[in-house]
Amino acid sequence: MKATTMVRSMTGFGRAEGSIGKKTFLIDIKSLNGKQFDLQLRLPALLKPYEFEIRRILSEELIRGSVECTISLKETGEAKPVTINMELAKAYYQPLAELAATLQLNTDDLLNTLIKMPEVVTPSSDTLEAAEWAQFQQLLREALFAINGHRANEGEVLKADLLHRIDRIESLQSAILELEPRRKQKIREGLVKLLDEEVGKEKYDAYRMEQELIYYIEKIDINEEQIRLNNHCRYFKTLFEEVDPSKGKKLSFVLQEIGREINTTGAKAYDADIQKSVVEMKDELEKAKEQVLNLL
Repeated sequence: MKATTMVRSMTGFGRAEGSIGKKTFLIDIKSLNGKQFDLQLRLPALLKPYEFEIRRILSEELIRGSVECTISLKETGEAKPVTINMELAKAYYQPLAELAATLQLNTDDLLNTLIKMPEVVTPSSDTLEAAEWAQFQQLLREALFAINGHRANEGEVLKADLLHRIDRIESLQSAILELEPRRKQKIREGLVKLLDEEVGKEKYDAYRMEQELIYYIEKIDINEEQIRLNNHCRYFKTLFEEVDPSKGKKLSFVLQEIGREINTTGAKAYDADIQKSVVEMKDELEKAKEQVLNLL
């Protein structure tokens, strides 16, 4: 019953209610973002024998996130059978009778006292039969289908926003590439002008200076960073097409790589216009990082 979407949020809510025999169950599942699968499970006593299996089903379906699952057994209004622990009642009776005799108390109400003693009267143990357990699993999967549907809808919203952020980064990168040739020329002209003014044109070797300029400009070249940045952005987009719905961690890792290339570009830029684009890129990247934390 898993949703067919390619991306899911970790945030969602699902509910299912149904009657199994004479019992009515209500299942509520809520999930929020989390680094691992963290489950808080509340369930009635008759489901305790199946707790491990319930946890396994929830883990396999929800994969990751901070999950709260509450399973309630709704009252049917029927009388519930009880069990009387005769041996325990006898054990309580002897010291109580001796105490009453010592204190010269009336023992007419001793039975009423006995049945109030701990664990003398207990509800009969109630369990699910094999067929009922199979029906309960179906009900649990209905609740899981509901929460995964909610997660899928949230995931599509997050996907659209993240792709918008990456498109924006690519657009800013195109602007940087247009500025790149002019940037190199401005750096060259600025260094030549500085040398002419501070040293004097006739006092330095023009050929040697040209060699040093070439070396310097190569050191601050950002072409490789732009190639890697472009590859990372394209890879980020292709991850959304993978069948596995759990891709939040992968996307987060790719965003880290995108950030590394943006930072290096900014460190090498030495150009006010390129720096402006880098600042805008970083802004889009931070917003993407916040959003991707909510993805499964």
